[in-house]
Amino acid sequence: MTNSVIKVENLSKRYRIGLKEKQADTLVGQIVNTLKSPWENFKRLYQLNRYGEEDETVFWALKDINFEVKEGEVLGIIGKNGAGKSTLLKILSQITEPNSGKIEINGRVASLLEVGTGFHPELSGRENIYMNGTILGMTKREIDTKLDEIIDFSGVEKFMDTPVKFYSSGMKVRLGFSVAAHLEPEILIIDEVLAVGDFEFQAKCLGKMENVSKQGRTVLFVSHNLEAIKNLCTRTILLKQGLVAFNGNTDDAVKTYLDKGEISHSYKNDLKNHPNKNKYGIGLTRAEIKIDGISTNEIYAGQRLSINLFYHVELEHLNHPMDVGFGLFDSEEKGLLAFNNNNFKKKVLLTQTDGQIEITLPYFPFYSSDSMSISFYFGYMGDYYEVLDHAASLNCAQNDYLGSGLALNQKLNSVYVSDVEFVVC
Repeated sequence: MTNSVIKVENLSKRYRIGLKEKQADTLVGQIVNTLKSPWENFKRLYQLNRYGEEDETVFWALKDINFEVKEGEVLGIIGKNGAGKSTLLKILSQITEPNSGKIEINGRVASLLEVGTGFHPELSGRENIYMNGTILGMTKREIDTKLDEIIDFSGVEKFMDTPVKFYSSGMKVRLGFSVAAHLEPEILIIDEVLAVGDFEFQAKCLGKMENVSKQGRTVLFVSHNLEAIKNLCTRTILLKQGLVAFNGNTDDAVKTYLDKGEISHSYKNDLKNHPNKNKYGIGLTRAEIKIDGISTNEIYAGQRLSINLFYHVELEHLNHPMDVGFGLFDSEEKGLLAFNNNNFKKKVLLTQTDGQIEITLPYFPFYSSDSMSISFYFGYMGDYYEVLDHAASLNCAQNDYLGSGLALNQKLNSVYVSDVEFVVC
């Protein structure tokens, strides 16, 4: 693994974004804006290509990116939404051009960046396989030898002669990945689209990417599933606001990602403006989420979940036994877990007007790959209280928490089980 197949030097990409127009509050103002609009439109058209000048309309998606990828390497790329990950992959896939910098790519590139990328909606699945293979420079005979393997891996053989426009997003991802992985590209670029597939197919894809790398081919993998990144990638790049914030060992990259709170700012939730706020001089002002002591909202089964609830109460509400409640809901708003301090015979007595209450689950009890919302109850006596629905969120990711090397089947498991005994009697 000594040959460099991708070399990126001083890569930058910028866009000129529109700014919100100031709306006139009076009839005269509206008339003036109407008269000015031809001139304003002309200025906007002029600015579209005026990249040499820096102003508030210039947005740098990437700025001075440098890295190399070796033959057979599996490189992870992580970062929160808007960090520049997808822009980088689109440039490497030659879908869009950079404004400056240089890219050297040695080998055929197959990309799966969005659901249905590279598919013609009017063509059948079978016809799209041949079209994609031709684009990659393969002959019909070469595609013929791979066709059965592609169809079998995709799991959509019944729909091979159906136009792709009738496929679901999951079916498109299945076929798209199967085509990209089996048509023998030297470089395979995969964006977050695998999250659309079910658990079984995701596991197949991860296994296939590992096999592809063992064959000496190169994989670039973008994902918010940090467990998949850690299992698959030996090196990872962390992007932040279009810059490389870290480039090195995957475990260190993930730790940097978590320690700096790059996953999401939603682990710090401002509750002051929640629509369900009460007017009784008592209430929650903020909620902060910590997973194993780290501020983040990405969680795996078995991890320690702590929620700090910051409150404010008027003097008249001090020294009353309080009820503090917690509710967890899945993406379909089905209740998963709900309790308050009284269920555990825990007393909460406030002695100061501003403070915080910490709720801790020593072991997160769910094994899932889903977004979950959290609701809070805070108050006393049935009169002075508030219920803040969907006030915070958790991103629950599947992981091999037992450390066996065999993750549990997600279709058949939804709760955390720490240990099971098998005894031959």
